[in-house]
Amino acid sequence: MMTQYKDEVELQKKILAAEEFANDIKGMQVHRISSMWYDNRPQDTEKHSVTDIEYMSGKIERTLHDGTKVVLVEAETGEKLVDKIETQLTDRGETL
Repeated sequence: MMTQYKDEVELQKKILAAEEFANDIKGMQVHRISSMWYDNRPQDTEKHSVTDIEYMSGKIERTLHDGTKVVLVEAETGEKLVDKIETQLTDRGETL
């Protein structure tokens, strides 16, 4: 392998490893709060509860009372995904 590409190859390995964790659930909340830091849809909680699921990728998906799903925060990709996943794994004593 050419040494000039070593860093790029290592980054790609980390990205592929991070993608394995991306859809793991980090947290879930069932609530009627309209003041969540990521909430750009306060109308969703006016009359009903919602379920917000945060994934390790940073994606936050909301399920409305009628089953409709809305993405409130998009998932990170590339190096940002690696950084996000590595931080979470480190917090629980694991490595990528």
